[in-house]
Amino acid sequence: MSTYSGTPLPNTNGCHHYGPMDVSKALEQCGGAARRPTLAGLGVDDAALRRAVRGGVLQPKRGLYALPTASPELVAVLWNRELLTCVSAARNHNLWFLPSSGLRHVYHRRQAAVGDGAVHHAGLLLPASSLHPVASLADVLIHALRCLSFPEALVMVECAVARGDMTVEFLRQRLPGRRNGKARAVLHWVDRGADSLLATLARTYFRQAGISVQPQAYLERVGYVDLLLDGWLVVELDGRHHAEWKQVKKDHRRNNESVVQGYTALRYYYSDVVHRPEAMVAQVLAVLGRRR
Repeated sequence: MSTYSGTPLPNTNGCHHYGPMDVSKALEQCGGAARRPTLAGLGVDDAALRRAVRGGVLQPKRGLYALPTASPELVAVLWNRELLTCVSAARNHNLWFLPSSGLRHVYHRRQAAVGDGAVHHAGLLLPASSLHPVASLADVLIHALRCLSFPEALVMVECAVARGDMTVEFLRQRLPGRRNGKARAVLHWVDRGADSLLATLARTYFRQAGISVQPQAYLERVGYVDLLLDGWLVVELDGRHHAEWKQVKKDHRRNNESVVQGYTALRYYYSDVVHRPEAMVAQVLAVLGRRR
């Protein structure tokens, strides 16, 4: 299998041991497929595995077992003895991420064993998940910082930092030397103020343009706005694909109230922030330039 579609492997907290007959339950806890040592760690013995195979559990290759509903991506990763990492592991760690090329990003002890349809990442700092073929959060973020573009890496790292699962200093200390300069440059822009992927990107693009940005600013009778630029320009961000009319009316009333109070309000959508950031920044600079 040459591509990775982004199907998440379930993130399970805790480890439950099952009796010898509970092969299907053990496989469900592993996301639908697992290798024999993982199942043995859950209390599944060889006799139970043989009975399960006769009862409909799949055995794609020796030592690998899967439910009929298991995702092909998961089976492929286990088949190749890989660990998902970088952007391919973002869903598993509940991280924000931008659409990628579709290639599977993996770690393998031997780079030669990784096929042409996957991106290989070398080196692990911490043990991987015991139930799923997924690298640790620290390794996923370090691989992303070294591999991905600036915005792709930024949103993944900021998501983990904002919820308290990672620190910038931890990552910076593990990215020494000139070869990691690009990765450390991303860390310079990580902040805690944003509550979404779009807010992270927009805030960073505006700050890189020299604009003063206050995320999640509170305005009387308006509430919290996504970004407040130079103290008077409100920028709201909307990532919804299908707007609900009730919410649209609420947003318009908020915008009207902010204008009544002397603010100027602009609204941008996913396509503006992710695909046309230069045009968004140019428009904001034009508005700010008139007041300045």
